[in-house]
This record gives sequence, C-alpha cells and structure tokens, in this order.
Amino acid sequence: MKMRLGSLLIGLLMSVSAWAAVDLNTATRSELEAVRGIGPAKAKAIIEHREKNGPFNNVDDLTKVKGFGKASVEKLKSDLTVKSPDKTSSTKK
Repeated sequence: MKMRLGSLLIGLLMSVSAWAAVDLNTATRSELEAVRGIGPAKAKAIIEHREKNGPFNNVDDLTKVKGFGKASVEKLKSDLTVKSPDKTSSTKK
C-alpha cells in the first residue's frame, strides 16, 4: 500500500511540473532542455543571450536568439513564460 501511494505521489508531482511553464528569465539549462523542442545548444543560446542582453520582456523576444524563428517560438509559447518585472505575476505567452 505504501509503495502504491508513493508511486502515485511521484507520478502526480511529475505531471504537475510538466504543466508548469518554464520562465525564460530564471530557467536553468536543464529546465530549458526539458521543454520539447529545446535541446542543449538552444538552451545554452538562451542563457547566453539572457546574460548578455538582460531579461526577456516576453516570449516573442526568443526570436532574437540564434536558432529561433517565429514558427519555432509559436510552437514553444505554451511551454514558456516570462515573469513580469515586478515578479508578482507571470504572463503565459
């Protein structure tokens, strides 16, 4: 019984984290790589762009990163977010 409950809890926690949008301004490389369509090279490019140019204002800013065009950003929008500057809310784009 305990084993079943533990498995259920782990499954639930994994599915909840899969529903959460990844914040482009705070995500680690591994968090970015967990998004379908973002591999190691693109995750690295996102972080390097963020470090060089400052935080993203919205998900569409991802088109400024090498390797991301409008079509790829459109596909990723449901999995990504950018927190507002006041850090109190997020806008899922």
